[in-house]
Amino acid sequence: MIPLNLPTFDIKLQGTREHPRVFDILRRRYVSLTPEEWVRQNFVHYLIGHLGYPATLLANEIQLQVGQKQLRADSVLYDQRLHPRMIIEYKAPTIALTQKVFDQITAYNLLLHADYLIVSNGLQHYCCKMDYDGKKYLFLDHIPRYEEL
Repeated sequence: MIPLNLPTFDIKLQGTREHPRVFDILRRRYVSLTPEEWVRQNFVHYLIGHLGYPATLLANEIQLQVGQKQLRADSVLYDQRLHPRMIIEYKAPTIALTQKVFDQITAYNLLLHADYLIVSNGLQHYCCKMDYDGKKYLFLDHIPRYEEL
C-alpha cells in the first residue's frame, strides 16, 4: 500500500500477499485490505491516537436504508447519547475527491443529521461543519480534535 498523508500506526496483518487482511479495531476482526480499507484504518487510528476520539463512539460500515436502497456509511462518530455526530467517507488514494463524493456523504447525512462531514482519500482530507440554518456546509481548515466538537 502507498504511504498516506496520515501518521503511521502499528498495523496488524494476516492472510497472504495476494489476499492480505488487516485488523479493524472497531469491528474487532480482520477485513480485506483494499486501498479504501487502507485509508479507513489509517484514518481511524489517526482519529483515536492523535485527535483523542473515543474508539467506543466510532463505528465502521454503518448500514443505512433509503426506501428499498441499502447504503453504507464508511465510519460514523456518535455522541454519548448515540446520536450521529460525524460521518466519514473514504476513497482509495487513486480516487479524486470530487463533488460526487460530497454528494454521496450529503445523501448519508440526510438520514443521520450529523454535525460534521469528512471525506478523505488518505492524501487529501476535507472536513465540513454543517450549517443547517443556512442549508450549507462550512469547510474547516483542519480536522478538529474530539474536545473541539
